[in-house]
Formats: sequence, C-alpha cells, structure tokens
Amino acid sequence: MTRAPTNLLAVRSLLLAHLDLDPAATRPQDLEPAEVGIVGDAGHVGGYHCGSDRVITGDYSVVESPRDAAGLTLDASALDVGGFSVTSGGDVHSLRSFSAWCVAQCVAGADDTLDIREIIYSPDGITVRRWDRLGRRTTGDASHLWHTHLSFFRDSTKAGRDQTPLFRRYLTTIGLLKEDDMSAQAESQINSLFNAVFNGGSSMGRRVDPDGPGPSPESNSVVAKLDYTMYRLDAALAQLTILSGKELADEPAIVAGVLASLTPEKIAAALPPSLAQQVADEIARRLAA
Repeated sequence: MTRAPTNLLAVRSLLLAHLDLDPAATRPQDLEPAEVGIVGDAGHVGGYHCGSDRVITGDYSVVESPRDAAGLTLDASALDVGGFSVTSGGDVHSLRSFSAWCVAQCVAGADDTLDIREIIYSPDGITVRRWDRLGRRTTGDASHLWHTHLSFFRDSTKAGRDQTPLFRRYLTTIGLLKEDDMSAQAESQINSLFNAVFNGGSSMGRRVDPDGPGPSPESNSVVAKLDYTMYRLDAALAQLTILSGKELADEPAIVAGVLASLTPEKIAAALPPSLAQQVADEIARRLAA
C-alpha cells in the first residue's frame, strides 16, 4: 500500500516542530498534525499522493515527466500543508504568505526547489492558483482554498533526497529558526569532513573548546569540531608564515597572498578524499617537529 517516504516525513516533522506552537492544546492558529498530510485518503484517485498501487492509467503524476515515470514506487510524493498563523519578528505569517514565498522561490529557480513539480495554493482564500514547473496547468480544485499542495518529482522521492532545506530557509527567513541551526544531514556532512581530514573519530581523543581554541572539557558537538578544525588550520598557517623564506623578494606580500587564498572552503575543496589522510598525517608531523 502507498507509503509516506522518510524525506517527506522529515519535512512534516520540521514544519510541525516550529509551526505547532502549542502541541499540548488545540489552538486554531497553529499548524496541527492532522493538517500536514502525505498519503492520500480513499478519495484520492491517482496523483502524487498515491504510490504505484493507486495510480491510474495515464496518471499525470507518472506520464508527464520522465522523472516521475522513472521514480514511481509505493511512496507518495506530495505534501499538503493546512492553515496557520504565527507572529514572528513583529509580522504575522500564514499559509498564504508561506505559499507565496515558496512559489517565488520556485519561480526564481532556487536550488532547493528543483525537485518541486507543482504548488497548488490560494493567495487570498478566494481563487486557486497552480505553479507548474512543466507549465501544464494553472489552477486546482476548491479544497486548495484552505490548504496548499506541493508535489515532488517522484525520482527525488525514490532517491530519498533531503527536501528540508527549502522549508528551513522559510523558517529562518521569518525568524522561527536560527541561522546556525542545521539539519541532521548537514551535521553528518560536517562530521564526515572532520573525520576525513583528521581521521580521529568523534573527538580525536583531544579536548577541544566549543568557544575557542585550547584545552577544555571534551565535546563532540559540531561547533567544537569546527573549532578544533579551525585551530589546526590556524596552526598550519602560522607555520607557513614562519617557513615562508626570508630570501624571497617581497615576503610580506607573498605570505599575505598565500594566507588570503587559504580559506577553509578552498582547503576542503582541494583535498581529494583518497589523499585526505596523507595530508592530515603530513600536517601533524610538521606541526609536531
């Protein structure tokens, strides 16, 4: 039977975590769990809320895009979001403004919208509009006066692609999520980079300070890992300054140019995974010498 995929369940959980302001009680302005749906009820005949067991012959959610045809599984590939109204940063944010923001991001071609096939919504509670990446339709039925529908190309659902970034951006934009908050996937990627460069496990057996370089109680937090990474890079750059060679014609300018080019992003991008351990060992050996 049609399933709710993990990646869309993650979006559902994210929205409820920040827009269901009082989970212990019923508040009409909150986004309630029953208002965020993935799998279609018995009234759905075909469409992105249905998996392969419930699509119909010529189903538009399968035949109009090769991305859908190639990605058809038992998973539903759509999300419905119901009405809400929250105040943040002195402004009131609602389903209407949320929908308009998402459509604007799609129109602008933002990277985190490229898996969205369509958004069916109402800008005013009176008319129903549809933004369709394929340009096939411009409206929808009246149920979308009170909820917004987002379809995701089925191949992205089949691949389990993370769909939370767009919604994290929205929550950050309206001030309900701090900019330094990150998804579990982002944290995992940072952990992997840290381990790849220094190959020391979760804490490397070192004591790191989440608020600055130097010894402190051991921490496995992402902040601490980034802090220690930057601490090691700073040490390497200091050694580079010392070893820059006094015989060079314009030492200060050359050193300044080298340091300016050695951003953490460029260092990370320049390290092939197969060489990361060798580079880490060489840096550690030179720093210890």
